[in-house]
Amino acid sequence: MIPVILSGGSGTRLWPLSREGFPKQFLSLMGGDTMLQATWNRVKSVASASPIVVAGEEHRFMVAEQLREAGCPNPVILLEPVGRNTAPAIAVAALEAISNGGDPLLLVLPSDHVIADLEAFQAALLEACTAAETGQLVTFGIVPTAPETGYGYIQSADGEGVKRVERFVEKPDAATAEAYVASGCYFWNSGMFLFKASAYLDALATHQPAMLDASRAALAKARRETDFVRLDRTAFEASPSDSIDYAVMEKTDSAAVLPIDVGWNDVGSWSALWEVAEQDSNGNAHHGDVLAEQCRNTLAWSDQRLVALLGLEDVVVVDTADAVLVAHKDKVQDIKGIVGKLKAAGRSEPSAHRKVYRPWGNYDSIDVGGRFQVKRITVKPGAQLSLQMHHHRAEHWIVVSGTGRVTRGEEIIMLSENQSTYIPLGVKHRLENPGVVPLELIEVQSGSYLGEDDIVRFDDVYGRG
Repeated sequence: MIPVILSGGSGTRLWPLSREGFPKQFLSLMGGDTMLQATWNRVKSVASASPIVVAGEEHRFMVAEQLREAGCPNPVILLEPVGRNTAPAIAVAALEAISNGGDPLLLVLPSDHVIADLEAFQAALLEACTAAETGQLVTFGIVPTAPETGYGYIQSADGEGVKRVERFVEKPDAATAEAYVASGCYFWNSGMFLFKASAYLDALATHQPAMLDASRAALAKARRETDFVRLDRTAFEASPSDSIDYAVMEKTDSAAVLPIDVGWNDVGSWSALWEVAEQDSNGNAHHGDVLAEQCRNTLAWSDQRLVALLGLEDVVVVDTADAVLVAHKDKVQDIKGIVGKLKAAGRSEPSAHRKVYRPWGNYDSIDVGGRFQVKRITVKPGAQLSLQMHHHRAEHWIVVSGTGRVTRGEEIIMLSENQSTYIPLGVKHRLENPGVVPLELIEVQSGSYLGEDDIVRFDDVYGRG
């Protein structure tokens, strides 16, 4: 059994905490592990090999770093140059899985789900293996706990254990959802699957041959690097964009479902996070520096500042460094409208946080004006930025903690705490951390243009142009 972890998606329903550049699978929403790390830890004891992870190119370093932190050995990270939904993503993973001549079971998992009952989930995986080995395409249906209108449903045949899928149905209205739950043969569509790689590829050949051809070409022409497999853009763009449900599961005669009750939640909204979060006696779930008086059933999330709530009920408050969300819990499903308006206005908040993560560490833009910008930069031990130059800005660096090695033109300078240097406009430079603790410094930029695209790279260990 090889886990296939799908790590795409923009996570807009958890804005402003989740952004396109840092979606929810990379967040620690339940404390401790991020959702991506929790997905791997959930299945590592039953996996026979390292996972295949399918992710967008822009997230590649976060995927690699978080899996490294989780102790995941040698994951295969397939990079999508463009999003094409789940069916092509699973296709390239299946083709990669059989490339050495085997035909393993593939356990397909989104990277952003919560499962509370790990023991029951692992038992369900073992139960589903027998059916999957016979060529069935098994999906896991969640036993509904309420007439939820935010999920698609799967209708099953009668019987116990793994059962034939009768049909997939779209998100219902409230009355239809109540009828589904009352019937006992409808289950929430979890988006998790177990099948042999060959069984999925055979079904794709029958029902979506163009998608299979494009996926095969994208992998055959892929550029294989030390840590990543970069799918060929032209070939992958040619693939139809479709989900596995539409492309295969709704068309094949081999679709089967195993109903499971494992404390599953896809954390698809702030209200969903409230449901799975630890709550006090009044139903309040709070993260960070939060003070609440006379409140019931609230969710409050603070990254930095004190957030005080008074006399509120069924309200969500999310405070980040550059945006604040205040919403009624019944309306958080409509947050995409807010994000859409921000995008239409050309604002940066839908795509990026104030703190931006890079393979070498991160930077936080703590102040900005007409011709200046102040950043707090953190460089990981042993990491280095690219050798670069700017056409429009100069930079002042002040070391707060750690040790930095600075290349400035032909000079090599060592800086320690409370020391500083100046990088003139147009001078090649590089910043490195030769130490064993993080290097933290304050950077003051000044000039006529301060955008991130004013970087000319001459050498970069991370392969960035």
